[in-house]
Amino acid sequence: MDNGREFCNHLVFGKVLGAKTYFTNPHSPWEKGLIENTNLLIRQYFPKGTDFNLISDDELKSVQDELNNRPRKSLGWQTPKEVFFKHLKCCT
Repeated sequence: MDNGREFCNHLVFGKVLGAKTYFTNPHSPWEKGLIENTNLLIRQYFPKGTDFNLISDDELKSVQDELNNRPRKSLGWQTPKEVFFKHLKCCT
C-alpha cells in the first residue's frame, strides 16, 4: 500500500483478509510496480484528470472487462481472468 488516507484502516483489511499489510516508502513508485503498471493501462482509456463522476458504470465495466481479458507478459501471456479462475479451482 502507499501512504494515502484511503489505507487508514489497513489493520482491518489485514484482519479480514488474514494477510499482513505493507507500505511503500514515500515517493517510491517502483516499490508497487503492479499498481503503477495497471494505472498506465487505465490511462489508455481515461487520461489523467478524468472526472470519473462523468463516466458511466457501463463504460467502467467495459474497461474492466477489457483489462481482465488482456493477456499479460508477466502472467505467461495468460489473462488476469484466466489466472484468477485457475487459482479458484485449485483452492476450492
